[in-house]
Amino acid sequence: MARPPNYDQERKDRDRAKAAKKAEKLAAKAAAKERGKPADETVEQDEQE
Repeated sequence: MARPPNYDQERKDRDRAKAAKKAEKLAAKAAAKERGKPADETVEQDEQE
């Protein structure tokens, strides 16, 4: 006999997976942004002002 569906639990699992994927994507995007930015350039701009 099949088990009765637990829609609330399934929805929570999907939401958790979606949130984890979104957080991973944002972290990768932030890391890529930091890699593309030269560290010396930001320091020089602050000193000139």
